[in-house]
Amino acid sequence: MDDVRAFIDATEAFFGALASVGWGALVLAIFFHVVKLALRVRAWQNILRVSHPGERVPYGGVFGAYIAGVGVNSIAPARAGDLVKLYLVKRRVPHSSYPTLTSTLVVETLFDFVVATGLFLYAIKLGLLPGVPDLPGLPAFDWSFVIEHPRLAAFLGSILLAGALIFVAWASRRVTAFREKVSRGFDILRDRNLFLTQVVSWQAASWVARVLSVFFFLRAFHVDATVETTAAVLIVQGLSTLLPFTPGGLGTQQAVLLFALSGAAARSTILAFSVGMQLVTVVVNVVLGFAAMAVMMRTLRWRGHVFAPAEGLATEPSGSPPATSEPTGSRSRSTLPR
Repeated sequence: MDDVRAFIDATEAFFGALASVGWGALVLAIFFHVVKLALRVRAWQNILRVSHPGERVPYGGVFGAYIAGVGVNSIAPARAGDLVKLYLVKRRVPHSSYPTLTSTLVVETLFDFVVATGLFLYAIKLGLLPGVPDLPGLPAFDWSFVIEHPRLAAFLGSILLAGALIFVAWASRRVTAFREKVSRGFDILRDRNLFLTQVVSWQAASWVARVLSVFFFLRAFHVDATVETTAAVLIVQGLSTLLPFTPGGLGTQQAVLLFALSGAAARSTILAFSVGMQLVTVVVNVVLGFAAMAVMMRTLRWRGHVFAPAEGLATEPSGSPPATSEPTGSRSRSTLPR
């Protein structure tokens, strides 16, 4: 496959340039990457608090679930890590439901969508991204498959969309509490000030950390770290996982970054940077993610944990008061520390 071949070429370039890596800048890049994740977790925790009034939503449990999901997403396609996030946080918020938790993940992406759209328009204006005629020539399976087989891609997309619509229609008719559970995940949007102060503020800070991380990755691999190159990398990171056929956009990032950063550095330098940044972030995500899973499950044998009775997995630490559940039908407005 062309995208795998592109990744292999980039890997060879990375090991060839390994001796010249700026290790100080690389450490800073990793530091800001972890800070970015920690800030995003705080935003999600605040969404969960409002969606589950009266429930204890510990930061440590939310952090572990989120990081575990990020680690799985780094090595598995189709965003399988999101299922891990939901499963683990469900064990830390025992009176929660999967429809509610899923809708909180949707809320968690709203600000990202706005920022990514702005960056995307900026990149188009500067010509940093390949046009439609250029896509078939890129060694990127995710995009070239859609361009070369538009009818098949449209057919598969239509099946997925129809399946989602049928499921929602079935659930809304047959499961009486479905709409109520889903709407709870959007509760924080009903208070604009609360959403801005408890979600947008943390996510804006996470974007600052993300920009700094990319900036120092560029510096570590001796690529000119300008506003344009930093914006191009941020856009490519998002677009490479838009069609999640490969883990972490494997190969797609390398192919598109070669186009976006052409002129900023030599081809071998861009390849070394692209695979170096992806390899380092994947290693950090996987190490942190599986460490979080081991701590939360108290075992690396996840199969036994998944199929174990749920009652024994959601117990609070000794001495902690039990979580209280809200009576059915009563929903009071939740407030968070300002």
